[in-house]
Amino acid sequence: MKIQILASIMNEPKNSLNDIVKKMNIKSDAIIVNQCERNDIEEIILDNKYKVKMLSFNERGVGLSRNTALMRADSDVVVFADNDVQYNDNYKEIIQKAFKEMPNADMIAFVLPKIEDKRNENSKIKSKLSRVLQTNCLKYGTYRFAIKLESLKKANIYFSLLFGGGTRFGSGEDSIFITECIRKGLKVYSSNQIIGYLLPNKSTWFNGYNEKFFIDKGVLFTCLFPNFTNLFFLQFILRHKQFRSENIGIKEALKLMNKGKKIWKEKIKYEVDKN
Repeated sequence: MKIQILASIMNEPKNSLNDIVKKMNIKSDAIIVNQCERNDIEEIILDNKYKVKMLSFNERGVGLSRNTALMRADSDVVVFADNDVQYNDNYKEIIQKAFKEMPNADMIAFVLPKIEDKRNENSKIKSKLSRVLQTNCLKYGTYRFAIKLESLKKANIYFSLLFGGGTRFGSGEDSIFITECIRKGLKVYSSNQIIGYLLPNKSTWFNGYNEKFFIDKGVLFTCLFPNFTNLFFLQFILRHKQFRSENIGIKEALKLMNKGKKIWKEKIKYEVDKN
């Protein structure tokens, strides 16, 4: 089973591919899309067998970046990544073993804790796979998933260009992608196996629980759950008590989310349908 990392990064200088590979501890084939101010291609061969390519483009948008890599992928399983991921030495073997134990799985989410929470790597972790459904899928980020490439291609699933860093709406591309995978019948599971860690990294889109944050969430939930939008608004507000520490209270947050709902229904949705 061939494993291929599909990484989305930003503003890496020319001739930096070896440094990126070392930082991320990549030990497999990989396609790295670097959104920056130039257009070029770099390629190296690891251990005389793994091909790692970095495509640098003068463009923006995390969904566009992931699609760029996905369209060029040629492996059995793709593993999405960001530049704050550092893989364990045996990540390939962990992923291969998980798919061998669950041959009907199309997608498996693995664990990547923050590096400051790292524990003894020699400690044994019991292997356990559980099903991911629409009711619990929104808590998973794309960077946690290893996915059979053929399953994605058959279902014709790609990332939204409306949501995510570098787009109009600052987040949500992961939620839309994972939800679409489940709705189109892909069998999705989660594993408690650790394949790597997250390095300290400042978010490119999150600037606090401000007005834009709530408006964007309103747009996202209306897109994902058009028949249950208000229910998701309420549970989202009640579940995240940290919102109350900001200047925006519960009523104001709901008002802003409903503004996002109106934006999707009256403008964005029309533009999408028209196209």
